[in-house]
Amino acid sequence: MKICVFASGTGTNFKAIIDSIKKGYLRSKINLLISNNPNCNAVKIAASHGINFEIISNQLYKTIPQKELARIFLKILKKHKSDFIVLAGFMKFIPVEVVNKFRNKIINIHPALLPLFGGKGMFGINVHRAVIKSGVKVSGITIHFVNEIYDEGRIIFQKCCNVTSNDDEFTLQKKIQKLEHKYYPDIIKKFEDRKIKVREDKVWVS
Repeated sequence: MKICVFASGTGTNFKAIIDSIKKGYLRSKINLLISNNPNCNAVKIAASHGINFEIISNQLYKTIPQKELARIFLKILKKHKSDFIVLAGFMKFIPVEVVNKFRNKIINIHPALLPLFGGKGMFGINVHRAVIKSGVKVSGITIHFVNEIYDEGRIIFQKCCNVTSNDDEFTLQKKIQKLEHKYYPDIIKKFEDRKIKVREDKVWVS
């Protein structure tokens, strides 16, 4: 696959995927990074690994119609011949036209067990803080398809970890990141090997 990664922040999952490719675990190539933040660490990672990157700025999100924004996304993706999209901490809404064009070819990783602790504003440390505050004893990761609504795409994979009385949002974040870095490349490999099927609106992983 020719993967485009969307990222806005530190890029730790982006780096984990790059490492999996360099080790030969993944056969795919990351041929593009799209970010809304030119100063984020993900852009620095792309530059240091010779990966093309494009910036679709926050200002564009504020000043142009959604259809025009979608046209910009699709033009960039076509230019780089990307055929699969991986979200890795992208802090902006994906235009509906992009979702439709890449239906079942856009995935995201969420640092909690959806449908709990999802939706607008539930990202990064906010999620872990909400988990700790709720008193639940289990958290984890959810890898899911992206659709038109935040965090409501069909679930592909989940993995749990315990939330102990000694955890705060920061220790929980470290636990979750270990799961993310291990299992996100694993699920991408499943796509490579065509072991993920969507049937009757359900996702089957073999």
